[in-house]
Amino acid sequence: MSEKSDNKSAPDKSKYSQQVGEMAALKLKAQRHATQTVWSGLGMMGLVGWSVTIPTLLGAALGIWIDKHYSGTHSWTLALLAMGLGLGCFNAWRWVSKEERAIHEEGDEDE
Repeated sequence: MSEKSDNKSAPDKSKYSQQVGEMAALKLKAQRHATQTVWSGLGMMGLVGWSVTIPTLLGAALGIWIDKHYSGTHSWTLALLAMGLGLGCFNAWRWVSKEERAIHEEGDEDE
């Protein structure tokens, strides 16, 4: 009877060993990517910030220049500032969406 119980426990041990191995591999992968994730996150914040700031400032500067040289009833500064902000936010949203897709695709490939 002891032989039957040994045969039954061998596949259980193998399955358990496989699960432990998979969990260890996931933990090692997470540790490897932890430092990359921190720096990537900081870089992403900087990129998103600048991708919004630059078009906004350019729009405002162009609006100020137009208002100085061609006076009118409407404020070009405000209009172009809003357009630059909208363009910058759209650009940042597109970049973040692209990075999010890449992260999810990378995660799917690893599984």
